[in-house]
Amino acid sequence: MDELKKTELLQQAWDMHAEIEAAYLANSAIKTKDNHAWLEKQRLLLADMAIHLLHTALKPGDMELNLLRNNLHAILTISDQFLPKAELKMATRKIYDREN
Repeated sequence: MDELKKTELLQQAWDMHAEIEAAYLANSAIKTKDNHAWLEKQRLLLADMAIHLLHTALKPGDMELNLLRNNLHAILTISDQFLPKAELKMATRKIYDREN
């Protein structure tokens, strides 16, 4: 993919990010026993984090591994609520190992 196309995609992603973030901030749901509203808000947060991962992957230059680690940590942590048996939160521990 050429740099011009990457730049175009990154701009589109920032536009989507602004809309998703606005929807997330407008959602006043809090975590309660009735988790439906909270999970809807978490879905918006997951989409937001996915766009951050897209930016980390496509931005020019070398991949910034700290950003990649942070993006993956956020995505796995949020996703853990939706896939509790997958133990995704536990998987985040190895992301910050010095060997990775």
